[in-house]
Amino acid sequence: MEIQEITEQQIWLALENVKDPEIPVISIVDMGMITGIEIRDSNSAQVTMTPTFVGCPAIDVIKKNIREEILKLGFEEVEVKVDFETQWTSDRMKPSAKIKLEKFGLAPPVMLNDGELTEEQLNKVRCPHCHSTDTTLRSAFGSTLCRAIRFCFSCKQGFEQFKPI
Repeated sequence: MEIQEITEQQIWLALENVKDPEIPVISIVDMGMITGIEIRDSNSAQVTMTPTFVGCPAIDVIKKNIREEILKLGFEEVEVKVDFETQWTSDRMKPSAKIKLEKFGLAPPVMLNDGELTEEQLNKVRCPHCHSTDTTLRSAFGSTLCRAIRFCFSCKQGFEQFKPI
């Protein structure tokens, strides 16, 4: 029986199964956290990831989950390298990730204009419950480092927003 070599595309597909531990409806691929894949030989691979925050408490869990998922493909050795040189921004997120966030109940981050937020972007975040933009920031600090707490005047509900970074 002929052994087929594992492709980079197969690794990307496998990484779709690795979910963000804090937001289990989106993968680390959706988040734009994977910055490199290297197949060294038929037995070993390296995956490079950049965390959303340098101090993210989920880094070790994500590394473990990446390693386990890639080992399932048949590699004997998988190294997961954390890239602190490449800065993660919310603009790295796939558009489909933002849709998934909203369905999960989190307002997705707005796109940054050259790293700056406009006044309108700060004040017109769309509520994930009723889709109104009649919202306001209540606290820049949510349940995790990457979230803020907002309030919708239309449906009178509080909600979290994934911060634009």
